[in-house]
Amino acid sequence: MTVLDVPGVANFRDVGGIAVGNSRVRDGVLFRSGQLAGLTDAGSEFLHGSVHHIVDLRDDMEVSSEPSAIRDIPTTRLPLFVGSVASFFTENAGLTEMYRHLVEQAGPKLVDAMRIIGSSPSTLVHCTVGKDRTGVTVALALSAVGADRDAVIDDYALTASLLPEERNRQVLAYMRSRNLDTPNAIELATASPAPVMRALLAAIDTEFGSAIGYLRAQGLSDAELEALGETLIG
Repeated sequence: MTVLDVPGVANFRDVGGIAVGNSRVRDGVLFRSGQLAGLTDAGSEFLHGSVHHIVDLRDDMEVSSEPSAIRDIPTTRLPLFVGSVASFFTENAGLTEMYRHLVEQAGPKLVDAMRIIGSSPSTLVHCTVGKDRTGVTVALALSAVGADRDAVIDDYALTASLLPEERNRQVLAYMRSRNLDTPNAIELATASPAPVMRALLAAIDTEFGSAIGYLRAQGLSDAELEALGETLIG
């Protein structure tokens, strides 16, 4: 994986290079990031030269408050949560609960994301900070093509170190002002612990046999799985 400096976008990286058996994930076919509202002209130029399709996983409130600065790259919105992200903070849920909610409730949308990744020359998947919804989506895509599990988890865990410090300070200050600064809420806002993703993938294995089994159960066809592999592996 390669962290990229795309002006105006936080947590932008290319997951290419992750091992898949004796092969690897192709460079330049699957990118992940935070939201694109602050994208500069230089950042826009990079995206236009590198990305063919954008998958935006944010809910309506997030999109309204921070609309994407990109209008002319095909974009598919796949809001993964029923309701809003804010509800997880007010309910004091943790990352484990959030991720289980995603795989249990958002299966068809996760499958739609796999279809786009498999059918586009290059895809950018993003949410607001590129941590949770993006992390689960990318981990499933990589796992479905047989990517090395430790590398998949390392990619997920990398996010916490890439979140802008000023953004974290502002988020924590806001949470304190609303009496939401519980350990779970702080984890939701700022953390990407490797054990959480490892446990999620293990739970999927236990229930469905594998990430492939999960995606098949949600409606992804064998032909679409094959397309995903052909796009990502090289």
